[in-house]
Formats: sequence, C-alpha cells, structure tokens
Amino acid sequence: MKRIAESELILNSRGAVYHLDLLPHELADTIITVGDPDRVAQVSRQFDSVEVKQQHREFVTHTGYVGTKRISVVSTGIGTDNIDIVWNELDALVNINLSTRTINPTLSSLKIVRIGTCGGLQGYIDVDDFVVGTHGIGLDNLLNYYRLEQTDEEDLLLQQFVTQTQLNSQFSSPYLCAASVGLLKHFVAGFHQGITVTCPGFYGPQGRVLRLGLRQPDLVDALTKFNYGPYKVVNFEMETSAMYGLSRLLGHAAVSLNVVVANRVTKKFSKNASAAVDSLIALVLEQLAQIKA
Repeated sequence: MKRIAESELILNSRGAVYHLDLLPHELADTIITVGDPDRVAQVSRQFDSVEVKQQHREFVTHTGYVGTKRISVVSTGIGTDNIDIVWNELDALVNINLSTRTINPTLSSLKIVRIGTCGGLQGYIDVDDFVVGTHGIGLDNLLNYYRLEQTDEEDLLLQQFVTQTQLNSQFSSPYLCAASVGLLKHFVAGFHQGITVTCPGFYGPQGRVLRLGLRQPDLVDALTKFNYGPYKVVNFEMETSAMYGLSRLLGHAAVSLNVVVANRVTKKFSKNASAAVDSLIALVLEQLAQIKA
C-alpha cells in the first residue's frame, strides 16, 4: 500500500489531522457540520453529555451523546474551500491509518448533516422556514478539480439549469450532485425541498449590490424562475454543493438543512434567526438519535 507523504497529509505534534486537530477516536461516525464556530456549542448544549472539545482556528469540534447515539458537531467556517479541508480530513480520520499513512483496506462511511442558514429564493418560503437541498448546484468550481461523475439525470438537470440561467463558463463551470437518499428521507416533514445553489461569495455572487455593479444583475430572478419538471431552486448559500460532491466521491452520506434567514424575493429578514436554528437543531438531534448505525 502506497504511503501518503508528510507534505500531502499534514499531522500536528500530537499526530492529529492538522486543521481539525482531531484524532480518530475523538470523532463519531454521525456528524453535524455548522459554519459558525459559535454554533458548535449551540448544538452540543442539547447533547446529554460531551466527551471531547477541540479547536484549531475556525474549526471547533464537540463530540458527545444524545441518548446512546454518539455524535460529533464540527464547524467548517464559510465557503467551499473550507468544506474541501474539512471533508478530506474527516475522511482521513476514518479511512487512513495516520501512523502508517496508508489507506485502510476496509473503508468506513460517515453520516454528515449540515445545519446552516441561507437565503430563500421562492416567495412562498417564509423566513425561519426549514429547507432541505435535494441537489446541490455548485457555482464555486471546487468539484471541477476532482473526478466527479454525474448521473444522466443530473447531467440533464444541469444542462437545463445552465440554459435557463445563462450561468456558463464566464462565471465557472457549474456542477451538480444529489443529496444522500438514505439521509434525505429522515428530513421530509417540516421542510421545503428543492435545489440548493452554492455560491462562491456572499455579495456579488449572491446578487447583492452595495457599491459594485454586477455582471449578471438579474441573478436572483434567474435562479427563482428556474423550473424543470419537479425541480426548482429554493435557496442559496455557500457550502452544500461541495459537501454533496465530496461525500459521493469519498463514500459518505450527506444532507444539507438550512434555516431561511433572508428571503431574497420578498426582501424579508428573520427577526430571531437564533431561535429558528435552535428549533432545527432539536429536530435534527431527535431524528439522528433514531437512525440505526
């Protein structure tokens, strides 16, 4: 088995993966990811017990129990570049022997659920509503560095998206990946379902205008109007497409759940986003505790 060089898989002084500062036994195989490091404690205070607390830079991890279910909550920071770091290091913790630097002969699969916030793109979705991304469309370019193979259905859906929105190679080469069906089925009641678009920024890439003009000023309208069969874009944010694509490539199950804090069609903004996130956290923990290993 080929050894992975020190320059490729970086470990710190205690032998932990560099960015997350985690050792394999400190990570559960059911994981909640959040963008905001402060949201880790917001999740873990609903645990029955916490056994591990680690932090390095914006990457905070708490591992503990809800009943008999062991769960880790990990902050990723903002953006798909951070998802690239977190997903590869999570995978390394369960599928690479850190002592020998070789890939394990038997691979393990993680269950990963994102709890995030997003912008709503349909007028019927109110602020503080919950959205689950059935698919992630990436405008960020990250998965174009990997060998992501899309299904025929995904290829057709992506072609329709590019044709209707005109978000083509002058911006990036969009890619698409579906959520894990095995996890998605646990988050149906109480959720709006649809496509989540992942953007490479918060202002211009999400159609916001402060002092700079935009190359595509009708971006929000283009995303809102997209329709192909049962598919429509319901929200956008900055992480989902990368987590879906990397999870497929690495053999993990992932689903992205978001609280709508801003509706970009109705121009409304949440008055108590933290309370809505708390409600989503409680719902997610209840569902995860019931999923058999």
